[in-house]
Amino acid sequence: MTKRFIPLILAILLFIIPIIIPTITYSQDGISLQDSTAEIYFPSALVFKIKAASQSDITKIRLHYQVDRMNYAQVTSEAWPDFTPSPKVETKWVWDMRKVSLPAGATVRYWWTIEDKSGDKLITPADKIRFDDLRYSWQRLAVGQLSLLWYKGSQSFAEELMAACQQALERLAEDTGVYLEKPINLYIYASTEDLRGAMIFPQEWTGGVAFTEYGIIAIGVPANELDWGKRALAHELGHTVTHQLTFSPYGAVLPTWLDEGLAMHAEGEPDPYLQSWLKKAITQQKLISVRSLSSPFSAKPEEAYISYAQSQSLVEFLIQNYGKDKMLQLLNLLKEGNTCDEALTEVYGFDQDGLDKLWREYITEQTHSQPGFEYASLRKVNAEAILWEEVLAKLVKANMLLGVH
Repeated sequence: MTKRFIPLILAILLFIIPIIIPTITYSQDGISLQDSTAEIYFPSALVFKIKAASQSDITKIRLHYQVDRMNYAQVTSEAWPDFTPSPKVETKWVWDMRKVSLPAGATVRYWWTIEDKSGDKLITPADKIRFDDLRYSWQRLAVGQLSLLWYKGSQSFAEELMAACQQALERLAEDTGVYLEKPINLYIYASTEDLRGAMIFPQEWTGGVAFTEYGIIAIGVPANELDWGKRALAHELGHTVTHQLTFSPYGAVLPTWLDEGLAMHAEGEPDPYLQSWLKKAITQQKLISVRSLSSPFSAKPEEAYISYAQSQSLVEFLIQNYGKDKMLQLLNLLKEGNTCDEALTEVYGFDQDGLDKLWREYITEQTHSQPGFEYASLRKVNAEAILWEEVLAKLVKANMLLGVH
């Protein structure tokens, strides 16, 4: 698969017409910058080119660049393009996205340092370039700190997706005290195939990605799957907003049940199909321990369904019984570097094992209080079941790669 993909990238490099960002001529001492450009070959490469001249041989050229992402210590990277020392130099450096890739919409700030044999040095003014997906003519809908970009579908299509996102943000703020802190760009591709075309070496199951540190979400939403798109966007938005709040120099790590539970809560009412799996697990005594749910979920479909449903139920148990202030306090303690057990004990007076015991008693009583309840046949084939099987298969695998983004 990889061997087939690399030639495709090279073909893209050959045939895509790049966007070129020029820099004005600039000079200092005996060195002059004659030309500087940044060219986008999406999604494969970002190419920085430079022309410079001096009265003596130019001996050193360095490219400095910074990526706009959440970071407590600003990281400046350097690249050294190859060239032969000469009074006139023209060279380039290629950022090969097959090695370290950027998502669509990521912004890069860059500048050059040029030195010659006589000791003169020129540092150029900084410039910016956004790594845009140039294959499509994007439309933009902005509300507050959310920007939704799409290229296929009506204005009402975009407005409905934006409304779902606003509802998710309101739900999180009202129930958990978590607010959007930084702008987020939502890239809506017309299909999963288009989305995968925006990624380097994508998995065949990829349907959406949250690049939390960049404040970017990319997802494929066909016009005929609007309802799925609303839930999927709300879910990824829940992840992104939560990770904005808990981002810290201590490397806060959220237990998976809390991370996924908050994202599921952002979607709204629990899905009936997942609820059927949860109730089946209760009656058959197949519930998963909270401590086990702190780790990445199982790839087995049945265990995955139960894990997601149980995580949402755990989060809602904490919110409904202890209030949003304690949930916000829990997240802030995790941000400060506390373990999950330490944070739970300080806020609620019990650790994950204690939570497990209390929640099981609560959810079992809730289930038994419905005397006429019979869980739905989980073998029944219906559109809703098929939809959730596809969604959760993607979520399970994406969860395993969460740290990558």
